Amino acid sequence: MKAEQFTKLQTLLQRVQQKSPFYQNKFKAAGFDIDDVQNSEDIAHIPFTTKEELREAYPLNIQAVPDEEVVRIHSSSGTTGKPIIIPYTVNDVNTWTEMMSRCMAVAGLTAKDRIQIAPGYGLWTAGIGFQAGVEKLGAMAIPMGPGNTEKQLQMMIDLQSTALCATSSYALLLAEEIRKRGLKHNIKLKKTILGSERWGDKMRARISEELGVELYDIYGLTEIYGPGISINCSANNGLHYWDDYLLFEIINPQTGAPVADGEYGELVITTLTKEGAPLIRYRTRDITRMLTGECPCGLNHPRHDLILGRSDDMVKVKGVNIYPGQVEDVLTHIEGISSEYQIVIERDEDTKDTMLLRFEQQDGFDAGTLELRVRKYFKTKVGLTINTESMPIGQLPRSEKKTARVIDNRFF
Repeated sequence: MKAEQFTKLQTLLQRVQQKSPFYQNKFKAAGFDIDDVQNSEDIAHIPFTTKEELREAYPLNIQAVPDEEVVRIHSSSGTTGKPIIIPYTVNDVNTWTEMMSRCMAVAGLTAKDRIQIAPGYGLWTAGIGFQAGVEKLGAMAIPMGPGNTEKQLQMMIDLQSTALCATSSYALLLAEEIRKRGLKHNIKLKKTILGSERWGDKMRARISEELGVELYDIYGLTEIYGPGISINCSANNGLHYWDDYLLFEIINPQTGAPVADGEYGELVITTLTKEGAPLIRYRTRDITRMLTGECPCGLNHPRHDLILGRSDDMVKVKGVNIYPGQVEDVLTHIEGISSEYQIVIERDEDTKDTMLLRFEQQDGFDAGTLELRVRKYFKTKVGLTINTESMPIGQLPRSEKKTARVIDNRFF
């Protein structure tokens, strides 16, 4: 922890102790006194904040400022429980806009670019966050929102968009449509900024090749600000995060203890300057690691690795822990397999778990041979015997938002 980060942390603790009923009650219940934090190592004494607590605080019990200081709210989707509503002050919106603008600049975008924004608008943080960053950069924002692929392609061609912001699933869908229609020579895209879901090397390669673009992976979550809290640079050597606004830790998700530099664990974030809904040691459930050393790009902000998956996305089959990132890694090493896959987990009449891995094969490869190779490689790398099903490209579901890749039918 840098000295200036520790100073901001102490200021944050004092502020929430005075203004946040949520943290006043939380600290009291945990027996925590902010005066116990005298140096950077004392951060371990501060209790974690969890998503479950934020759901219990619905709708606005997390708010730490008077109503008249709140200028906007955003919300998580609530697909796995009560939505989490986050209030923003003017300073919060400005901070988020600054981070998003930095991300655009790191991706090499300038005021000369025309940037098509395909993520959703409304309560979701994505669309409006991208637009604010684009406008602060001085570039042309084309606020399309998700879906309506015909209109997306028309605007992309007619306005000669030079950059696309989207989920990786929708970027792939657009890339496939452009290839099918023979429109690549009409497309002027140079860069894409993709976020909201993890995406593997094969999907990365397909989107890059079919659109002819440089790819940038942007990271964020509604509870913190939204997208824009980190992005990879041209060196493609991890994601730089904005440590003047955010404090990152990596912990063992089982014990809560910090892990050594370079080891994978759960990302924990503290919002050092947030006012409307500050979060202290928030457990993101995202699995990554810190990257040490200087980045070849010359940017001084520290880096974390790509998100491997989520601790709550992990599924256990026959006692083996499986993350989506492991599946993508297996498919990456086998020639003839495309980027898309689907996992289906069942429980038979004998209460035995089975896992079926569906994937798409490229033209010119034998389905039976590929299925055998995947089964063998998966057994070697992950330690689990699975069933496989090879399908032609385009047969697995595509999405304009996020693609559901794991279907667990054991509990239905």
